[in-house]
Amino acid sequence: MTRDDVRTVRVLIVGAGFAGLGMAAVLDRAGDRDFLVLEQGAGVGGTWRDNTYPGCACDIPSVQYSYSFAPGDGWTTARAAQPEILGYLRGVAAGFRDRISFGARVAEGHWDEAGACWRVTTDGGRRYTARYLVVATGALTVPRLPRIPGAETFAGSAFHTAAWDHAVTLDGKRVAVIGTGASAVQVVPEIAARAAELHLYQRTPAWILPARGARPPRLRRLARTAEYWRAEARVPAFAGPGPVASALHRRALRHLRRQVPDPALREMLTPQYRIGCKRILHSDSYFPALTGPGVEVVTAPIDRIVPDGVVTADGTRRAAEVLVYATGFRVAGALGRLPLVGRDGVTLQQRWQDRGVRAHLGIAVAGLPNLFLLSGPNTGLGHNSVLFMIESQIRYVQDAMVAVERAGAAALEVRDRVQEASHDDVQRRLSGAVWSTGGCASWYLDGRGVNHALWPGASWRYRWRTRRVSLADYHLTHLRPR
Repeated sequence: MTRDDVRTVRVLIVGAGFAGLGMAAVLDRAGDRDFLVLEQGAGVGGTWRDNTYPGCACDIPSVQYSYSFAPGDGWTTARAAQPEILGYLRGVAAGFRDRISFGARVAEGHWDEAGACWRVTTDGGRRYTARYLVVATGALTVPRLPRIPGAETFAGSAFHTAAWDHAVTLDGKRVAVIGTGASAVQVVPEIAARAAELHLYQRTPAWILPARGARPPRLRRLARTAEYWRAEARVPAFAGPGPVASALHRRALRHLRRQVPDPALREMLTPQYRIGCKRILHSDSYFPALTGPGVEVVTAPIDRIVPDGVVTADGTRRAAEVLVYATGFRVAGALGRLPLVGRDGVTLQQRWQDRGVRAHLGIAVAGLPNLFLLSGPNTGLGHNSVLFMIESQIRYVQDAMVAVERAGAAALEVRDRVQEASHDDVQRRLSGAVWSTGGCASWYLDGRGVNHALWPGASWRYRWRTRRVSLADYHLTHLRPR
C-alpha cells in the first residue's frame, strides 16, 4: 500500500498487546477476518515486549494469565516470566499475523459523520478507513520519570525499567534504584546479586505477600477456577476495614518478620497505610535481597542527582555508576497521546479535560461513535487478573458490532446520560474504598485524587454488566440514502 492509497477494513485495532491481540483473536475465531491491527512497535506484546528488565515476570498466577479461548498450558512456573508471556502472545497472534501492521504509529484519527466511518492516518502517512475503531493501547505503556533536579547531569548510565539497557553491565557496579513498586520488587534481587553496592531509594514501602509456590499446578483448568475465586475472596479487603483486610495485614506482617530479622530495617519496610491502598505485591526474594551485604534502603527524600550519584535531603551523598528508575507508568498515558477527533470536531482529550475522564463501562465514550476502548478508565483490578476484565470488554465490543448491524444501523454512540450514570456509580463506590481512604498516594489516583484506574468491586460483577449490549443505552445512526 502506497501513501496515496486508503485501505478500508471493517475493524481497525490500535495496539498489539494483550488487549489488541485478544480482540483480533476473537474476531478471527468468529470468522470475521476483515480487520487490521496497527502496532507502533516492531513486534507484538506491548508492555511484555518492552519490559525486559532482569526478573521481569507476572505477579498474577500464570494459570490465570491467559484468555479462556486460548489457555496458556505451557507455563513452566507458578508466575510466568516475561519471555514465556511474550511467547504466549506470539502464539495468540500466529493465526492472523498477516493482518498486523508493524511500525504503524497512529498520528490522527477522526470520525467521518457523512461516511459513518473512522479515518486514521499513521506517522508514515498511510491512511485507513474503518467502520469500527478499537483502541487497545493499554494503561501501562508510558513510563513515568520523576522530575529530580540534576537528573540530566548524571554521568553514568540511567534508564527506566521499561527501557532496560542490556549493554550496561551491573557486575561490580554501584547501582541506585529509585522506586519500590512492582518492577523494583522484581529487579532488586537480580541487581543485588551482581552489584558491588545497591542503594534503594524508597519513598513508601509496599505490602508484600509470599509468592506461593514455584511450579504451576498439574490440573491447570481446575486451578484456574480455584485461583480466580481465591482472588475474588479478597474483594472485601478493598471495600474497607474488616476481617479479610485484617487477615491479609497479619499475613503480610508475618512474611516481613520471617524474612527481615533486623528490627530497624523491618520498621523501614513496614507500610503506614492500609493494605490494598497500593497494589499488593508477591515475592519471596525481595526482602532477603535487602538484608544482603552492600545493600542499603534509603528513606531520606532525594534532594538532587549529581554527576556521580544521588544527594538526599539530609545532605548525604551516595555514589552511583548506574541509575535505575523503577517508577512505574502514567496511567492512560497512551490514550492521552492519541489524537482522536469525534463528533463536532471535539477530541477525546478535550472531552476528558472539560468533564473529567469517563467512559461507559470503561469502553464507550459519548461523542465518539463506533469507538471502543479496551483497558479503558476504571477497568483495572487490584486483586485479580485484568485479563478477565479485558475478555469481558472484548466480548461486549463484539456483541455491540453484531447488535448495531442487526438493527440495520451504521453507527452507535453511548448516550451521555448513560455514560454519566455509569461514571457516577463507579466513583460513588470508589469513594469509600481503600484506594481513597487507606492513607496512601498511589498511581491509581490522578492529581485531583480521583481514581480512574480501578473497578470498584468483584470482577464477576463487571462480567455480568458487560454480558450483552443494551441498544437502549446508545444512539443509533442510520445513513441517509444518497
